[in-house]
Amino acid sequence: MHTHPAHAADADPRPLLGEPLPLDLLNTRWVDDDGAHDLLERPGGLAIWLSSAGLADIAPDTQETLGALLAIRTALSSMVASEGPELERAREMLNDTLDHGRVRRLLGPAGPESVVETDTPGWNAAWRTADLYLRLLEEGPDRIRKCANPVCPLRFYDTTKNGGRRWCSMGSCGNRAKTRRHYERHQSTPRRGC
Repeated sequence: MHTHPAHAADADPRPLLGEPLPLDLLNTRWVDDDGAHDLLERPGGLAIWLSSAGLADIAPDTQETLGALLAIRTALSSMVASEGPELERAREMLNDTLDHGRVRRLLGPAGPESVVETDTPGWNAAWRTADLYLRLLEEGPDRIRKCANPVCPLRFYDTTKNGGRRWCSMGSCGNRAKTRRHYERHQSTPRRGC
């Protein structure tokens, strides 16, 4: 019997996890002290993301899956950041992805069921991502936010009661901003001395 130990390299290295699927896909690109990163460009990155997103059992780790996800990520990236002709092209790309699948309703043994069907298994993750983006737009488009740190590209869905979340994480970007404000305040305070 041969077992594979869990490798730290197989862990999802991204600084923000657990956002709704479309934002989680956008967050496969991030910036930290070591520079810019793209999980989907790393060897094994697709498998890591599929596992982290809970899609490993329904979406294969294939070039088709990767291509479909990169296309929908490009569309979503443009949709959350653009206006004008780029926005129209992004809308077309999102709709093209949605053309690769559908929800079929049936009556199963336990009652009504909804089954996602895609042209091929490689479209499953991208189709679900596009579909969930539409639901986020229906529920609260103003709750889709970019981190207030100007160099942080991460996106989140603000679920706070008052809708006041500003940072991808208080532990990273939020604390950096507080530290920077504290430093700037103390640098601009005239010193009293002898």
